[in-house]
Amino acid sequence: MGFWWFMFLMGSLIPLTMIGFGRYFINHVPENINMVFGYRTRMSMKNKATWEFAHHYCGRLWFWCGWIMVGISVIMMLFLIGHNKDMIGNVGLILCYVQVACLIGTFIPTERALRKKFDKEGQIRL
Repeated sequence: MGFWWFMFLMGSLIPLTMIGFGRYFINHVPENINMVFGYRTRMSMKNKATWEFAHHYCGRLWFWCGWIMVGISVIMMLFLIGHNKDMIGNVGLILCYVQVACLIGTFIPTERALRKKFDKEGQIRL
């Protein structure tokens, strides 16, 4: 049962991180455009408007995707109570891969939204 608890906690880290940073980016955009912290892509770093838009948009995606993934992870792990370590480990690994894919996958709609709202120079489309 100890391994199950370990995998349960590890399977919650990525979604809880997404929820935390999602909430943070919805409410607080990093002050300065920088290469260290924040949603950093070429388009999001064009100017202050693209920087703020990208953080708010991606923040909302991370927040809601994180909650969905927490729910899925908890349900999947509850089904594994009493199973052997190999089964728990394999399902935990698959959950981790799916969570990372969701985390990275949020860049696609964010970049699309940026390109829809701003032109290549970062000016708002009319």
